[in-house]
Amino acid sequence: MFAVCAATLAVALRPLWLRVQLSRAKHRSLAGHARIGRTLARLLPYYEYDESEFFRADDAPEPIADQRRAAFAQLAALYARRYARSVKLTQEVQGELADLQFTARYRVPFQFSRLVRERLSAGAFVVSSSGPTTTDLDGNRRYDLTGSYGVNVFGYDFYKECIARGSERVRDLGPVLGAYHPLTAYNVHRLREISGLDEISFHMSGTEAVMQAVRLARYHTGRDFLVRFCGAYHGWWGDVQPGVGNPIAARDTYTLKDMDEAALRVLRSRRDIACVLVNPLQALHPNMGAPTDSTLVDSSRDAHFDRAAYTAWLQKLRAVCSERNIVLIFDEVFLGFRIARRGAQEYFGVRADMVTYGKTVAGGLPIGVVCGLKQLMRRFRDDRPADVCFARGTFNTHPYVMGAMYEFLQRLDSPDIQACYRNLDEVWNARALRLNERLRAAGLNVQVANLSSVWTVHYPRPSRYNWMFQYYLRAQDLAISWVGTGRLIFSLDYTDADFAEVADRFVTAAEQMQREGWWWSSPALTNKAIKRRVLKELIRAYVAPSDRSARPAAGTAALGDKATHHEMGP
Repeated sequence: MFAVCAATLAVALRPLWLRVQLSRAKHRSLAGHARIGRTLARLLPYYEYDESEFFRADDAPEPIADQRRAAFAQLAALYARRYARSVKLTQEVQGELADLQFTARYRVPFQFSRLVRERLSAGAFVVSSSGPTTTDLDGNRRYDLTGSYGVNVFGYDFYKECIARGSERVRDLGPVLGAYHPLTAYNVHRLREISGLDEISFHMSGTEAVMQAVRLARYHTGRDFLVRFCGAYHGWWGDVQPGVGNPIAARDTYTLKDMDEAALRVLRSRRDIACVLVNPLQALHPNMGAPTDSTLVDSSRDAHFDRAAYTAWLQKLRAVCSERNIVLIFDEVFLGFRIARRGAQEYFGVRADMVTYGKTVAGGLPIGVVCGLKQLMRRFRDDRPADVCFARGTFNTHPYVMGAMYEFLQRLDSPDIQACYRNLDEVWNARALRLNERLRAAGLNVQVANLSSVWTVHYPRPSRYNWMFQYYLRAQDLAISWVGTGRLIFSLDYTDADFAEVADRFVTAAEQMQREGWWWSSPALTNKAIKRRVLKELIRAYVAPSDRSARPAAGTAALGDKATHHEMGP
């Protein structure tokens, strides 16, 4: 009887124990608690600073505020002169292009956004590229640090050639869909060789490729849940974006702490997990969302890449997934081909069950690719003809995409491209180290962290105005994406001379920003104090929206990390 009671009690308590384990495996930030994050995002009120508060949000003395006001006016005048045509066209189309409206609003913390939108627009249009530079409508030639959201691994000239020559190869067929151009066969063979996996399927975007990989994992395991790690981006579809930014809550997603034993315990104990998604870029900032200047409320942004530690983590993860028959998926849509020819599997020495590629692999044209083990890629069952895992798409193997991909995959083995991979980490780590030494020696409030050629900027001393740095960088003719200094992406065709020029401009921008008072500091200005002040402002705006320092505006805005990913927008 005692044994029966004990067994009954154990069965009854198991769900509670699993729930406790799951809670312990969640990151303590809002990004780790999707439901709470979504609720707070709906409650967060909009307010904005007037011109007086705009320049004294850190309680700087009036002379510093006057210095900032004058510097802001000078910078705005420079932008108006230099980007006149680009800004004019941007303003003409912005009211009709929803993407531009979104990215314009989320370049800086929302309290500062209106004044910045009005006076510091650089426009959204460019007309040409050459080497590591782009040129806008006004003829401004800038060193490109956007990387086209990860597409540009080998340089724009490389991709222009892939597109041009690939188009020539398929010109006779044109946009015939459904049937395959013969080049597709070569692409399949090469992707199998590169991924080390058995079968391939093509899709129209990276988001769609990840959707299909997860769908196949669920189909073959008979389990519902996917595991993603806190802060990781896997596209904008609902199941991988369970928090802020998703109108409907995800039901079959666990968001766990990255690089944490508690997450492994959840994987070992639960029977409902179909797959684990890994975005290797998270090694640069585990458990944090893709960094963006719209969340630079203070200076708490941080990043650091430890290759050995992340390798050890992936090895543990691989072992647990193998033990529990959980599908391990490497999402290399962003990072694929950038850190190694065979991607993260080669770089970290860990094999995945499925890999997704996108962005760069089609020679600069849109694509999503799933590579997987044979037993995971099949979309039907021999013994159940109606039990299928349906997936298809009109443009999945568009001939022009296949042509550009053919060129890309052929050139991957060329001496020039192989040279790009030679001592890759040493080259980019040394560049980051030298730049950081210059910034420290000059006493500037800027440092960089990198995972190879993907960089992020962080700020050692507390400040309310770090987001202004992106505008000083643009004034030095450095092209920055809409997420600002959160993500700098270098193409691998940057020579030492190119990078030296970028480094000089980077330091010059930081020196000017410091001279003009934006990084004023005092003992009372701490990250904790800044956050406390902003929290008080939010509460005041919520309970008393007519208050002078928290004037309401149409609509609401959220500080959630899900609305700020580098993959979105111009």
